Amino acid sequence: MDIRKVKKLIELLEESGIAEIEIKEGEEAVRISRMPTGAAAAMVAPPFAHPAALPTAAMPAAATADPVAAPARPNEHVVTAPMVGTFYGAPSPGAKPFVDIGAEVKEGQVLCIIEAMKMMNQIESDKAGKVTAIMAQNGEPVEFGQPLFVIE
Repeated sequence: MDIRKVKKLIELLEESGIAEIEIKEGEEAVRISRMPTGAAAAMVAPPFAHPAALPTAAMPAAATADPVAAPARPNEHVVTAPMVGTFYGAPSPGAKPFVDIGAEVKEGQVLCIIEAMKMMNQIESDKAGKVTAIMAQNGEPVEFGQPLFVIE
């Protein structure tokens, strides 16, 4: 897993009210959770390992986050995956994406498609604003509750 993605996840965790996030990409997994002391705990699971059998390594947030990270913004809204499935940012391969970073969206506007059990489910924005981050990659699996977009 790319360290930039891990840093972005840590920033997202700090900016939002989320207590814990776990992301799996293929055989790799990372879990980041808030500790009452302000430290972040991260765990990387080797392939086929049971998560309960792995020790949790705690690292200070300053060691993992950018030292000049932006403070949490209360006007940001995170759109999460309402289901498990495959993320698609465009209506068809090679087509223009539904939204790009910096795009202004309206409430009810389609942001992406999540394919679940051969059904294409349109995911709509539940808030109007500007898309500041796209947290999922086209064609990649997403989990329930996984952050997909940040709207400011």
